[in-house]
Amino acid sequence: MAENKDVTGQTRLQPRSKIWIEAQGEVVFGGGRAALFQAIEETGSIRQAANKLGMSYRAAWGKIKATEERLGMALLEKHAGGHQSGATLTPEAKELLKIYREFKNDSDALVDELFARHFSKFLAK
Repeated sequence: MAENKDVTGQTRLQPRSKIWIEAQGEVVFGGGRAALFQAIEETGSIRQAANKLGMSYRAAWGKIKATEERLGMALLEKHAGGHQSGATLTPEAKELLKIYREFKNDSDALVDELFARHFSKFLAK
């Protein structure tokens, strides 16, 4: 594993965090689901999105259905047959993805700020 060193050769410490949203102990949305919905938006296909992320169609579909059930709303519009087959995100799914990204960016910034405050004596100057 490559060491994370700054230009002076000192080890550079960095915080890492994962954030997801749960309801009654079950995942509703997080980084993996955000990546799945983003891939569906990019490819227009659940199968292609799943392949892109290295998961089975069944696993992707299970995550989509679980998220829809836990939120109580449809997040995908499926189009069957012909050259118009595929899937698109509903406006609600697009909003969920946008809000999650903003929340994740804000939480990352806050983690960085708190890390700098609490670990300042261990950080390279």
